[in-house]
Amino acid sequence: MTFQKVDKQELLNLFKSNKINTLSELKAALNTNSSMTIFRKLKEIEYISSYSHRGKYYSLFDIADFDHYGLWSYQSVWFSKYGNLVETVNDFIDNSTAGYSAKELESILHVEVKHALLNLFKKNRVEREKFDKVYVYFSKDKKKYRSQRLVRKDQVADIYLDLTCEIDKHSHELKAAIVLFFSLLDEKQRRLFAGLESFKMGHGGDKRIADLLGLDVHTVAKGRTELFAENVEIERTRKKGAGRKPVEKKTPKVIKEIERLMKYETAGDPITGLKWTRKTTQKIAAELKSIDIKVSPNTGRKAFKRNEIFIARQL
Repeated sequence: MTFQKVDKQELLNLFKSNKINTLSELKAALNTNSSMTIFRKLKEIEYISSYSHRGKYYSLFDIADFDHYGLWSYQSVWFSKYGNLVETVNDFIDNSTAGYSAKELESILHVEVKHALLNLFKKNRVEREKFDKVYVYFSKDKKKYRSQRLVRKDQVADIYLDLTCEIDKHSHELKAAIVLFFSLLDEKQRRLFAGLESFKMGHGGDKRIADLLGLDVHTVAKGRTELFAENVEIERTRKKGAGRKPVEKKTPKVIKEIERLMKYETAGDPITGLKWTRKTTQKIAAELKSIDIKVSPNTGRKAFKRNEIFIARQL
């Protein structure tokens, strides 16, 4: 391979045609295998390296269109005006109003940050404290740390200010009052109430409310979705066609079995057409259970009504 001196203008032109490049792509385009030569020329034109993809990509400050966070993304590759991932995370924490948790940072930076945070903490560059079982990272500057910590405590207090506030720390009496109130609501009201309180709690609210009120997590999530989508039918508890199907519709043979059992247990008046039986609905339910058909006495009562049979009372 023939080596040639790398011209700065040639490098600038390369970035104009391809906004981001890897080191291998730069070497191939400039016909050199010297990394030192490439980096020496990159320094002359104020380059930046990506904090995503392990710093694999390079671009120029003049090309980057940084957002209000100081971040820029091109073809799903992320760059920061603060430098690599560790320095970016440190700068975010240092200039935050209430510190950051790993999840909060990841939602902004779009990359995993746990290793960067651990690196900063081990090197004593940030403070760390648990809030609601989650680590929150603060500035090492004492004045900033005190301010950030106070704001974070206020935020946590605001999140749980209503009846869902710090559920685990509430008195048994208050928990009992919440559950009692909940029991007075109908099915739809319970679902919507649970969804609203879950929304107030934020992350993890569905599970905590479900545990408190004895609901399925999906029911809480459904209530929250319905409420904020304004998808609520005022006059109905359930949507039309919803709810459990009657056992006689779900299992048609149940009614036929009941009628079979009643065939020789029913008497009647040929003049009035009245029919009666001494077999109770509880006995019918027990007999059906013996042939692996589980129904409530109420199902037997429906069969009686359907066939206009009355239960005879012993005097």
